[in-house]
Amino acid sequence: MAHLNRRAFNEAVTASLSAAWLHSKWDAAEQPREVPEHASITDVPGIRVGHFTDSRRPTGCTAILFDDETTAGADYDGSAPGSYLGVLLQPVSPIETIHGMLLTGGGPMGLAAVPGAVQFLEERKTGFDWGIPNVRVPIVVGAVIDDLALGDARIRPDPEAAHKACQGASSSPVEEGNVGVGAGATIGKMLRGQGFGGMKSGLGTTSLRLGDVVMGALVVVNAVGDVVDWRTGKILAGARRPDGKGFANTIETLKTLARSPHASINRVQDPVLHSTTLVLVGTNAKFNKTAMTKIAMMAATGAARTINPYHTNGDGDSTFAVSTNKIDSDLGISVVGALAADLVSEAVLRAVRAARSVEGWPCCSDYKP
Repeated sequence: MAHLNRRAFNEAVTASLSAAWLHSKWDAAEQPREVPEHASITDVPGIRVGHFTDSRRPTGCTAILFDDETTAGADYDGSAPGSYLGVLLQPVSPIETIHGMLLTGGGPMGLAAVPGAVQFLEERKTGFDWGIPNVRVPIVVGAVIDDLALGDARIRPDPEAAHKACQGASSSPVEEGNVGVGAGATIGKMLRGQGFGGMKSGLGTTSLRLGDVVMGALVVVNAVGDVVDWRTGKILAGARRPDGKGFANTIETLKTLARSPHASINRVQDPVLHSTTLVLVGTNAKFNKTAMTKIAMMAATGAARTINPYHTNGDGDSTFAVSTNKIDSDLGISVVGALAADLVSEAVLRAVRAARSVEGWPCCSDYKP
């Protein structure tokens, strides 16, 4: 193969991306437009979502089901992800497609709910042909957040809860805020040992249509850091000052603690498995598993724009990317990945804006610093 210097390589990449855009054959009516208020990941053809929210305490689970076998990849940048069959999403695994996902509260024990989603799909004869008469094996990937600090921690999603979430799955716009896996989500927890309170968070979703290509994102934000509007730099929710006069600004407070010889920096809280942001992006454009893995990696940067700090040592942050393989598209991996990241950023903001207060955890619409 002929040697390319850096300039020639960059010019070739630019030309390739430009060609993809030109061959899309969009007219003016198909150009990106303002996202409607009801935009949801279920706008992606082939994706259905259902919630189960436990009325006994803030916890629950969210089922994502696919009409057909769906290509999936993942990016695990958190140090302590809680997952069920997530290892199958690594590119070296021969499993290319999955049948569903369950995002659940309840900490590590909440993963015990996933078999309820498996049962639901098996009852409907959905799954891989196992070569045995009357047996189909559904592949359901699970991921968990820790919400055990809210209410009675002995109450956790179980297989029945997951089964109910699957029963409610539809292509209707997804409810946001304190629902499903977002019921017990919280943020701004890193400085609680310093006397700074956290805030309530939740689940958010949005979508984008580009001609025949549809993309969507769903995020549950359960982070130690602050949520920042990347457009303005303003903190929307996070660690609260004890006097109620504004936000602590986690990063600036950490700088102050680290500089002071008398500061109790050891009381900064980031316990393993206690904080996790779960991200799912989807598209109807065809991509293979390796491509979806890269798109997941790019999509994760969208959450990093809005959550600070992110991917800490205690976080289990996980990003999943799926393709329902409905249409062929000239859009390349880099274009879809970049747009997915933008959707994730927006979904994070929607998650905190849709959240509602629970005892001890105010939401951004109620907290008036």
